[in-house]
Amino acid sequence: MATSSEHVKITSAGGTFDGYFAAPGGDGAAPGVVVIQEIFGVNSHIRSVVERLAGEGYAALAPDLFWRVRPGIELGYTPDDIAQGREIRGKLNDDEVVEDVRATFEVLGKRPECQGRKLGITGFCWGGFVTYLAACRLSPAATASYYGGGIAGFLDEADKIDAPILFHFGEKDARIPLSDVEQVKEKVAGKHDAQVFVYPEAEHGFHCDQRGSYQEAAARQAWARSMELFGKHLK
Repeated sequence: MATSSEHVKITSAGGTFDGYFAAPGGDGAAPGVVVIQEIFGVNSHIRSVVERLAGEGYAALAPDLFWRVRPGIELGYTPDDIAQGREIRGKLNDDEVVEDVRATFEVLGKRPECQGRKLGITGFCWGGFVTYLAACRLSPAATASYYGGGIAGFLDEADKIDAPILFHFGEKDARIPLSDVEQVKEKVAGKHDAQVFVYPEAEHGFHCDQRGSYQEAAARQAWARSMELFGKHLK
């Protein structure tokens, strides 16, 4: 499928920041998906996810959620990059970040490529956590959260989720203990269309093909499940 991409501006409380946007070609409106970055910024991997979603028939937008501290930063996956990303993340306020995601939804929904179609969200690592908060507070039509660390500490908000949601975790994720995953499972067990998947032998970051922890089989299965979710509830 032919796609197009561009950098766009998003305005939230406190200022204006960049986002990376891609959409399928043609004149018809497409459903939208907000893509939330890891701690490495809107780097080449996140841009590739945006473009991949466009190829799947979605208008996708990844906001630069580090803009309040280090706008435009793009990191790799070395130990120094990880340390930088964690430092920046530690300076952010979760409530402000969610408001930036709200502004991103508003911009995406008004794009001519969307024209009021349904909007979903997905995110990875820190973005998986932010994606979860967005599901609790912003009511997207569908959510796919990948290995979001820290979700277990915010499960008191899970009762506010009112749309289908998927959680993807790695069995061997050294940063997210399986005890946390079990808490998530227990909390959402009674919810309609809430599913928690654990991928055998997969580590943190298993979806990212630029990381040493990439696991192709798990990444492919998780992506297929996410596309099934979005296809059912957004298209």
